[in-house]
Amino acid sequence: MADINSILITLSGLIILSYLFNIVSKYVKIPSVILLLATGVGLKFISERFGLQPSGIPFFLSFFGEIGLIMIVLEGSLDLDVTRSKLPMVGRSLLSSILILAGTSGLIYLLLHNYLGIPIRSSFIYAIPMAVISSAIAIPSVKGLSDHKKEFIVYESTFSDIIGIMVFGFAILDNAMSSESFVTFFLNIFYVVLISLVGSAILVFMLNRLTSTIKSFLTFAILILIYSVAKVFHLPALLLVLTFGVALNNNRHYIKGRLAKTLQIEKMSSVTKEIKLFTAECSFLVRTFFFILFGYSMNIRSLIEPEVIITGSAIIALVLLARYIFLRFISKVNVIPEVFIAPRGLVTVVLFYSIPTQFITPLFNVGILYYVIIVSSIIMMLGLMFTKTKYSELDPLAAGGDVPLK
Repeated sequence: MADINSILITLSGLIILSYLFNIVSKYVKIPSVILLLATGVGLKFISERFGLQPSGIPFFLSFFGEIGLIMIVLEGSLDLDVTRSKLPMVGRSLLSSILILAGTSGLIYLLLHNYLGIPIRSSFIYAIPMAVISSAIAIPSVKGLSDHKKEFIVYESTFSDIIGIMVFGFAILDNAMSSESFVTFFLNIFYVVLISLVGSAILVFMLNRLTSTIKSFLTFAILILIYSVAKVFHLPALLLVLTFGVALNNNRHYIKGRLAKTLQIEKMSSVTKEIKLFTAECSFLVRTFFFILFGYSMNIRSLIEPEVIITGSAIIALVLLARYIFLRFISKVNVIPEVFIAPRGLVTVVLFYSIPTQFITPLFNVGILYYVIIVSSIIMMLGLMFTKTKYSELDPLAAGGDVPLK
């Protein structure tokens, strides 16, 4: 019984501590993720000091990572207001995520292959996780920005997560380079979009018909079920979560007339608020335990190795370079602070630990992964902290040009 009480006290204390971190981060401009990682490192130091060796850390890290992906994408999509006037911005953020992901992956691949000597296929597979922006870190960190900048980051980081996961899943296939694989890849996207639209309509109808007060857990259980089944069949499952969230939050814009009366759209606002609240609290809980566990699993000593510092710094430089080139010369928008908002985190870790055994190489020091995640988050923190210039509220993406400074 004492052990159970100790566990309950520890878990409760960590949740309260994470809540305090969220409050503190608003004033000191330090992302709560950095504080959670530091907490995990501190817990590891304490456990080693007292000879404690908790088991199952890799399993729980993977578990919270998978649940975290669902919750983060759902939370972000439920905040997206997709109207016709915003479609150009959605298109530009999608283009941004695709081109920046492709450019960053290519540059990191060249570095890993030519500098570290990692084989071609493994270099590409290792490059993808470090090219993906972490929406789990980016979305909570940009709440202080203007609506246009915040929406762009939410869309871009969410698309980056989804596309990165899809490309990674394709890259690790045995016959990834065959023409049949490319056809299957795009067919899978079509199937998931179709399933997502039908499933979203069914869920909206079901939520309106349910009289029970327990709707959020049921909705989440159905989403996890569909997500897991889609993953079994190697389909881009996160696309389904994104579609459902956007459909739920924007049904009033596109469902009109008799269909709106049948689905009782007017009742959906209260249901949407409940699911938003549930999703936000679950995301907070999952983020708390994932990043504490990740901090606990880190080998801090590896961060001071010369190879880790050199390679990690080069990767960070390539990430910022690719992002700056796109934002400044292709998208032609103000690059501050967007260029700095490129953290690596939850998705990077989940994908990295999903690399098949046959592609794992001892030439890659896992400390590089830790270094990239920590330094990219610190750069984002400093970029947001020292960005004092206020920009016009005019949507720069819709305008298609540079926005004058006030």
